[in-house]
Amino acid sequence: MAAGMAPTERRLGIVGAGNLGMALVRGLLKAGWVSPEGLWVSDPDPARRRELEALGVRPAGSNAEVLAALTIILAVKPQMADRVLAELAGAGSDHLFISLVAGLPLARLEEALPFARIMRAMPNTPLMVGEGVTALAPGSRATPEDLALGQELFGALGRAVVVEETHLEAVTGLSGSGPAYVAVFIEALADGGVRMGLPRALALELAAQTVRGTAALLLSQGLHPAVLKDQVASPGGTTIAGLHALEQGGFRGVVMDAVQVATWRARELARR
Repeated sequence: MAAGMAPTERRLGIVGAGNLGMALVRGLLKAGWVSPEGLWVSDPDPARRRELEALGVRPAGSNAEVLAALTIILAVKPQMADRVLAELAGAGSDHLFISLVAGLPLARLEEALPFARIMRAMPNTPLMVGEGVTALAPGSRATPEDLALGQELFGALGRAVVVEETHLEAVTGLSGSGPAYVAVFIEALADGGVRMGLPRALALELAAQTVRGTAALLLSQGLHPAVLKDQVASPGGTTIAGLHALEQGGFRGVVMDAVQVATWRARELARR
């Protein structure tokens, strides 16, 4: 499948219809990137298969049946990967696999699928609402056209960036785990509003929209965060007083530590 094809011409396989697999299905259909008839999705769970049928997608009868598509996303749990790869070993050089399996290196994927082209991808959960970010790492047999296709596919669900495979664990620690850090910050920001007398629902809405809007402003204008911070923090004002409290609490250092330990944990899991 080439980049730039019409949605009705695209054929995409997805092995695994768990939370991530279903998020991909729903997101790609909502974005109009592929038609329901162009999807082959395999999963043994009858409930998941009914969900797929409700979306107009015919579930594949087996993992091997997904090979009818030439671009296939692997969205299975790491403990299931060896069995699934064995079932897909018949893939040929015309197949492109994009693996979302955490901790499974390109070398092992290329060994298990010796003729196919391989990429790894690390998305995050905001792809469910078309605001995700996905890091792509191409394997040794992947072509520039494959990379362009991966960027187009995941770009339909937010943003896509290209990284070296050695950076994927750090990506996991930052953007993979990042939604949880941001959720905790939003909750804390809202709690601060409640402490100061705001109704809970209003405080949460203000906090969430503030984070959403700030991120959109940074991305749309290409601003460095420090520039935006300085624009908001006027001399002797409220914002600089709040920033001083954050600095006293070691806010930035704690966030950096969170990324660091999550990256270390991702590396530990990759060595298993």
